[in-house]
Amino acid sequence: MAATGNIQTQVQTQTQAQIQTLSPQQVLEARLLALSTLELEEHVRTELGDNPALEDGPAVSVGQESDDSQTDENGQYDDDDYAAQSDNHDDWSEDDDDWYDRQQQDRSGDISDVPLADTRSFYDILYEQLREQELTERQQKIALYIIGSIDNDGMLDKDLQAISDDLAFYHDLDATTDEIEQVLKVIQDFDPAGIGARNLQECLLIQIRRKEDSPSKDLQEKVISSMFDEFTHKRWDKIAARLELTKEQTDAVITELVKLNPRPGSSLGETVGHSRQHIVPDFLLDNYDGDIHFTLNNGNIPQLHVSREYSDMLENQIKEGTSSQKAAAVYIKSKLDSARGFIQALRQREQTMTRTMQAIIDLQRPFFQDGDETLLRPMILKDVAERTGYDISTISRVTSGKYVQTPFGTFPLKSFFTDGVKTDSGQEVSVKEIHRILREATDAEDHNNPLTDEQLSDMLAQRGFKVARRTVAKYREQIGIPVARMRKN
Repeated sequence: MAATGNIQTQVQTQTQAQIQTLSPQQVLEARLLALSTLELEEHVRTELGDNPALEDGPAVSVGQESDDSQTDENGQYDDDDYAAQSDNHDDWSEDDDDWYDRQQQDRSGDISDVPLADTRSFYDILYEQLREQELTERQQKIALYIIGSIDNDGMLDKDLQAISDDLAFYHDLDATTDEIEQVLKVIQDFDPAGIGARNLQECLLIQIRRKEDSPSKDLQEKVISSMFDEFTHKRWDKIAARLELTKEQTDAVITELVKLNPRPGSSLGETVGHSRQHIVPDFLLDNYDGDIHFTLNNGNIPQLHVSREYSDMLENQIKEGTSSQKAAAVYIKSKLDSARGFIQALRQREQTMTRTMQAIIDLQRPFFQDGDETLLRPMILKDVAERTGYDISTISRVTSGKYVQTPFGTFPLKSFFTDGVKTDSGQEVSVKEIHRILREATDAEDHNNPLTDEQLSDMLAQRGFKVARRTVAKYREQIGIPVARMRKN
């Protein structure tokens, strides 16, 4: 009798899937692209210290080829010429080792005259306080990224998961949200009180908890932690009833609460000069007889070239051919490859940033000619991506945390991106125009009887803009206009 049993059959199937894997060089280029001018300067100096095959200063090699970049005698990119540039950098060779050096020399005449900050900035104050903390090197990196994500009002405008993702992608640092929050708590102890808060409620609570203990302090914390909605809408009667406060207690709590600063970063900026003119711009733009010209601000970024001494050393090691010399040759070659890759990444960063800035100028040319924000056209990341041929993620990296200096002031690149609103005639205008109309309407309103969102919506409709009440409320909040009952005298 034959034995019987369960027979398991394995079936092998084959499927196709596309998986995009970034090369180390692409990862490096993405990291450099996300850095501001000041951050790039620090990163370049760190790389100089880490890689002996990378040197600072003019290259000493002879027979250099002339620079073939599309720049004029002042090192500026003309907005028509740059469109012809190719961003194909696969033809890298040793002849390009001093490329970044030549680019820096071409621009030295312009950059030396750039008026940069001569006082401590908003971020300098935070960095100084950070240096006083006893943190590990890992925590320092997390803290630096958090500080760089704090906006001008002193608020942290990124959630912890987004910070975790960015640290992993740009800095090869795998940090959990809990780990990031621990470092954030350290920063929230910095001065002024409220710095690094993730929302207004947390900002006010941080300030209250810094105060000396008192009955009023306890009541203030109760109001903000458990009756925040009533507080923001000034419903003092409801607050007094719920907490069973006397008139004197209510008045005392209100007096203290209105002293709190909802924008701690702004107050710091007023005392140390953290304003637009003290932001180091990443681009410098000017108009000459109606033509727009701009250049990338390389500031104090060191000149770079690959060490000729290291290149010669590699040749000698290869000629010797012994096993020990071969091992040394492998090390030297890795450093040379790293140096060339770093210079290549800097070149690619410059090409990508310049092409992106050119696309923004082309799409927002009326603004850059006249400086009138109402002339800004509807523009999203996709528009710039299509014009440049880059991914939307690349455009996002270029424009995040970057500024352009113009004859009309210094602006964040993000400010040129705005949604559109259609008029009755079918014309699409920028949301900036709606913002302007709302400001004018609320400035001119009767403050004893302020306009509601419904009335503002009707007013916009009379001017040809179909904007729903909820959308009006969103735009009103974007430009910092309180609800009608809070604008009432």
